[in-house]
Amino acid sequence: MPESSDAGAHPERLPVTGRAEVLARHAAAVAAGEPGYDDPATGYFVFTAAYHRARGECCGSGCRHCPYP
Repeated sequence: MPESSDAGAHPERLPVTGRAEVLARHAAAVAAGEPGYDDPATGYFVFTAAYHRARGECCGSGCRHCPYP
């Protein structure tokens, strides 16, 4: 099933400035089947919600797109 661009994103973990760019990069990475994208503000690699779901469990690191409660 296709994933929406903000699926799995925790609003409190998304930046206020650059939020649209983050969600666009997330959506592009998911559409391309990539495990993640480079954060536009920091350059750090951020895993997608799809990657986390495939991993199968939460690591407890507070990841931006973690789909687990």
